[in-house]
Amino acid sequence: MTIQEGTFLLLNSLRTIYSREEADAITDQAMEHLTGSQKAERMIYKNEKITADEEKQLHGYIERLMANEPVQYVLNEAWFCGLKLYVDKNVLIPRPETEELVEWIIDGCRFPIDKLSILDIGSGSGCIAIALKRRLGKADVWSCDASEDALRVAQKNAASLGVDVHFFRLDFLNEEQRNSLPVFDIIVSNPPYVTVAESKAMSPNVLNFEPSSALFVPDNDPLVFYKAISDFGSTHLSPNGSIYMESNEEFGGQVVELFNTKGFSTEIKQDMQGKDRMIRAVAMNGGEK
Repeated sequence: MTIQEGTFLLLNSLRTIYSREEADAITDQAMEHLTGSQKAERMIYKNEKITADEEKQLHGYIERLMANEPVQYVLNEAWFCGLKLYVDKNVLIPRPETEELVEWIIDGCRFPIDKLSILDIGSGSGCIAIALKRRLGKADVWSCDASEDALRVAQKNAASLGVDVHFFRLDFLNEEQRNSLPVFDIIVSNPPYVTVAESKAMSPNVLNFEPSSALFVPDNDPLVFYKAISDFGSTHLSPNGSIYMESNEEFGGQVVELFNTKGFSTEIKQDMQGKDRMIRAVAMNGGEK
């Protein structure tokens, strides 16, 4: 099988379940991973044969992709803020919208940075914490997750990218556990915020593969993580410190109201799709444990 034949086999299969644009993008990503060559080079050498092992691997890709498994899990890689990360079923796939959250945090920092402490709540792949540490080298970055499996992924990514982040296990909904933490200048989180009721409208490649514990909150308490973050921020955020969060666009107003009642100055920022996706809450007085 040649590179071109393999490309067409994958592409034509994917076009039966994906849009043309999505199928093209997935095919390009998978073939680059398989051959180690970018699209332009693959076109030049399109008649070169792939090895028997590569052909077997390609058929494995097709089988998994046709079952709606996300390409990032099939290839065990995702890109975030220009960084290649390892991902598997234990962590959410990093989204471009979260890159916007990282950029908002960096834009709000005062340079040069002398001393800055950051807490990332919900490590997942480690994408937020690692990207912030890469961009804010002098910052002391902590990141917690309730899942040991997720933490292993995050630590793997930090090690491969040569980034020093303090990853640790902690159930942030446990008040006693979170109150053991010190004070931070910046708190950031992309917490679970999709209600169970909303899952009915989700695509199978998300619903059937990404970890439900990192996605869903109860229908009767959709702000459960924001309540915990606001309580924590009231006592563990330095004076004039900031909290940055992603949120469900349906509940953005409620999150703002929640933080305003705790004495924060709060604002909503739209993402690249024009959705009310990001929230910043600034401490007026701050507090210490």
